[in-house]
Amino acid sequence: MSDQVLSNLRIATMVEGYGLIDDGAVALSNGHISWVGPSNELPAEFKNFAKTSLEGRLMTPALIDCHTHIIFGGNRANEFEMRLNGATYEELARAGGGIISTVKATREASQEFLLESALPRIDAMIAEGVTVIEVKSGYGLDLETELRMLRAARAIAQHRPVRITTTFLGAHAVPPEYKNRADDYIDQICIPALRAADAEGLVDAVDGFCENIAFSPAQIARVFDVAKQLKLPVKLHAEQLSNIGGAKLAASYGALSADHIEYLDEEGVIALAKSGTIAAILPGAFYTLRESQVPPIDALRRHNVPMALATDCNPGSSPMTSLLLAMNMGCTLFRMTPLEALKGVTINAAQALGLKNCGTLSVGNRADLAIWNIQHPAELAYRIGFNPLHTRIFGGQS
Repeated sequence: MSDQVLSNLRIATMVEGYGLIDDGAVALSNGHISWVGPSNELPAEFKNFAKTSLEGRLMTPALIDCHTHIIFGGNRANEFEMRLNGATYEELARAGGGIISTVKATREASQEFLLESALPRIDAMIAEGVTVIEVKSGYGLDLETELRMLRAARAIAQHRPVRITTTFLGAHAVPPEYKNRADDYIDQICIPALRAADAEGLVDAVDGFCENIAFSPAQIARVFDVAKQLKLPVKLHAEQLSNIGGAKLAASYGALSADHIEYLDEEGVIALAKSGTIAAILPGAFYTLRESQVPPIDALRRHNVPMALATDCNPGSSPMTSLLLAMNMGCTLFRMTPLEALKGVTINAAQALGLKNCGTLSVGNRADLAIWNIQHPAELAYRIGFNPLHTRIFGGQS
């Protein structure tokens, strides 16, 4: 797309609060934002650009989903039905359910199948104005499949106009062949797989699941030490089901984000505040698992910890691809404000991925834009099951 000016817009820059500009305009050049402001202040250097009127619509930065497990084999619909018919966790496990069923299906899937089966989920996100998606490994739990997942994730951007960041999540669960041998799994599989994935250029960040049912802080620390050696940023699934100090561990490593955090205490919130770690709020899993312990939103506000929001798209606890629905859930279930929700999928989501050239409508940022058939940004979190997207622009291309 050639240089152009988009005008007759209401603009939410997300630089300070919503950063609303009435009757605004945005100049785009070479896939980036060259100017943004009131239409009557458009500099002379842009007045010869091609002009497009958006007829009073609202523009925001394009949306960012900063936490997904969108590459996987199989699905868990049967397990979902069994659970609703009264099956216990133990019964599901005996029937081959839970994460191990996804691990089995993912190990059996080719890279091509993993990619092709993920694309409809990617398309659903793109249709809601998403231009950046984080994708984790973690359903292989062996070296070969972890690498295959990451290769499939990298390939998404060759098939769809979207920016993909990849996260190595080898420390997601202990596979059956290492039952009761979590330390051996970390040393013999997880860390070698991380080194191999990094050597192949497949890793943008490193994650782990720090819970009693997964890995201890000490075990995660061994993975994070290797990430540090490889100069890779870290993030962590922390305090989702209990409080064993995962968020404080993440903060001690200067983590990009601590995710879930329903059981985070004040001490953990303070640790995040001091480290500059983003709190990633994931209402989809809370909803699906019918949890009752909500994240400490008020404490996060008091200590000025930025909050991101994400779908946590995965086959077990959050089979959701709608970031707009995640925004509504964040507000309805956790009492986040619509402003916090929109910041959570724009500026704060960018920070949760360590990205500095997106998330706000600022000069120099990529021209990743969403234009909506609405008048006020609060409408994005207010509606349920309704997509008001008019146009998505990715790197200046619609």
